[in-house]
Amino acid sequence: MTVAHLFAGQGSQRVGMGAELLATYPNLVRQADDALGYSVADLCLNGPAERLADTRFTQPAIYVVDALAYLDAVRRTGVIPDVVAGHSLGEYAALFASGAFDFRTGLEIVARRAALMADAGPGTMAAVIGLDESTVRDVLAAEGGDVDLANLNAPDQIVVSGGAEDVHRVSKALTAQAATVVPLPVSGAFHSRGMRPAAERFGHFLNGYVFGRLKIPVIANATAQPYGDHEIRDLLCRQLWSPVRWTDTVHHLLTLPDPDLREIGPGNVLTGLTRRIRAAREAAPASS
Repeated sequence: MTVAHLFAGQGSQRVGMGAELLATYPNLVRQADDALGYSVADLCLNGPAERLADTRFTQPAIYVVDALAYLDAVRRTGVIPDVVAGHSLGEYAALFASGAFDFRTGLEIVARRAALMADAGPGTMAAVIGLDESTVRDVLAAEGGDVDLANLNAPDQIVVSGGAEDVHRVSKALTAQAATVVPLPVSGAFHSRGMRPAAERFGHFLNGYVFGRLKIPVIANATAQPYGDHEIRDLLCRQLWSPVRWTDTVHHLLTLPDPDLREIGPGNVLTGLTRRIRAAREAAPASS
């Protein structure tokens, strides 16, 4: 059996998340509070929801809960995963699990990432349900404007990202073919070309860190392939402006011997996506 731990990212947050974990690991929670300058437990448990949904606060909170959930899963089961992956922000918990950095260092990096993304300028995202990647690309090409594929979440779930007016126009065109197009409650064009300036600043920030040798393979969002030890800085910067290749990531994991994919952290978003990707994969031979 190949055990894979999957870590969700932004969008998985909810007020009340991580209550037992935050109580179980008080020393790490104190480290988090010291690094952030506020109580992460109060944020996670009491919100308010609007603050928890603010990118600056969302990302550190989810990283803390993801990281503690990983430590707790290993403590309870005694099972260290054979491979790890995370969706966007979740990739930082995956890198923590693999030994790229310690808990506090990862939190410092995530907090800087969150601030840079929040300051990157206005933009928005929309989820397209019921169309494949090729069809969405064709619509984007026909409509023009600064809209990119941001998340390739499942074969029939694609997220687009860009300037608000362009995304609104493209969404109207996509609605004619998609089952539904859902605007996402974000204030930035994450995983799009609009994040390149933030990625450049992030790269300068990451130059101040030395990353540890990875002890567990980490599948990168940007490539859907395992990280190399010397690729961490470059792939984390690239992740900000390139698509999250989650469908390809899960396909990669499903090719491993007897794969057991386990979602770690708040919610079950990735479990649902895995189910859809697996179903489409199993149906593909019959439809070809």
